[in-house]
Amino acid sequence: MRGLSETRSGGASAAASNGAADGSPRRRRLEPDERRAQILACAIDMFGERPYAAVSTAELAQRAGVARGLINHYFGNKRDLYLAVVRRMVTLPKLDAMAVPGGTDRERVDASVHWLLDTIGEHGSTWVKVTSHEGVGDDPEVQQILDEADDAAAERTLVMVGLADSAHSAELRAMVRAYGGLVKVAGREWITRGNLTREQVHELLADLLLTLVTETMPKVDKRR
Repeated sequence: MRGLSETRSGGASAAASNGAADGSPRRRRLEPDERRAQILACAIDMFGERPYAAVSTAELAQRAGVARGLINHYFGNKRDLYLAVVRRMVTLPKLDAMAVPGGTDRERVDASVHWLLDTIGEHGSTWVKVTSHEGVGDDPEVQQILDEADDAAAERTLVMVGLADSAHSAELRAMVRAYGGLVKVAGREWITRGNLTREQVHELLADLLLTLVTETMPKVDKRR
């Protein structure tokens, strides 16, 4: 399949040296993992720019500078590619790549929210679209990916604020998942609607998470 991504020789060489004559990106030889990542990056951009139905694999191939067959080779059909985009949007960095914050409760919460907003802001509108089901509606497979991501984010948040070892971690994770619903709405108000700045979103989420950590969650232990 690698030959599908090669540039043409002969009369096309001059055009290839400066990009294709029609303005599409020049095709270059890349290793399979690099090519797959390139296609996925273009898909992330396109699904963030327009509704799912308005994205065509033909246009995506042109933007990525690859033959259309490579998209099918690496991802299957458009829906499979979209699922890959959703997974990429909600996949958290590995824990060993993150520094668990220390300090006061407020400092730990601020660091956690800062990390969260960095994650959201990396792909902005695409993150908002996939987490709010824009484009494909109530797709069970998309929902499963999002549910698993919510569970992972809740677990990570408890680690970040120092509550991962609680005897009532299942209930605490449920509370964080509920808080996650607010995170998605706040992200939309910041990224797509522009009603809130990042700083305002940070204050909102940090204040509420601090209340959750210092007031609401301790009540779970007191009732047992």
